[in-house]
Amino acid sequence: MLVDEMPIASFQGPPILSPRTADAAGSAQAAARAENQVFNIRVALSAGCHADSGALVRRMYAWRGYAFEVGGGGFDRVTLFAETGGELVGTMSLCLDRGQLLPADENFSDRLDMLRAEGRRLCEPSRLAIDTGMSKRVFAALIHISYLYAGDLHGFTDYVIEVNPRHVAFYKGMLGFTDFGGERPCSRVGAPAVLLRLPLDQMGAQIRKWSGSHEQHPGERSFYPYFFPLWDVPSISARLAALCQGGERA
Repeated sequence: MLVDEMPIASFQGPPILSPRTADAAGSAQAAARAENQVFNIRVALSAGCHADSGALVRRMYAWRGYAFEVGGGGFDRVTLFAETGGELVGTMSLCLDRGQLLPADENFSDRLDMLRAEGRRLCEPSRLAIDTGMSKRVFAALIHISYLYAGDLHGFTDYVIEVNPRHVAFYKGMLGFTDFGGERPCSRVGAPAVLLRLPLDQMGAQIRKWSGSHEQHPGERSFYPYFFPLWDVPSISARLAALCQGGERA
């Protein structure tokens, strides 16, 4: 049961179950759980939560035919995860450029150094994995909290991310990333990668415009309407700040 970490945020999800969850529960139990599905977003602090997050990433990477690099690689990072009923259903790590290199430096150090020379402070979302059949809000919640952690609490200025070429359109359309490096081989996952960039001030503008409005704007294609409503942000940020003051472990 993944309930030992302080919840950063919680929300009610729609009645969606992953095939794995549905197989594990009887039909009546699964239906009851789906109708009352509450998701919690937490920061992974214990070794057990880090191991479970890594297992989800490994499973989802294997499903897509990607390799998975075992171990942390020595990166300065914080790992978030989403759980419902004690079951981990989503995770992402945020690598921070504060004295240590980012994963993308392996393939795109020349491009990242250009931003550093301009005084930009970089961070890299990585190891993002969402279980099959989960609500869009799981993905949106992880990204929104990572934005609050990186931009509001620690003053980072840009997301950079390596993605498979077939996922470029998704990150451009759903979050507003733009091209920042051509296609290059990525040895960590055994597949080609494209470097994308998103300045956090641009992300903040989209959050202020769209967050919490998915019911009012069902035609908006991006993920921003599924972000937390603006009135929830102060309490979420306060919990993140309290965790930071307590000394989170990456």
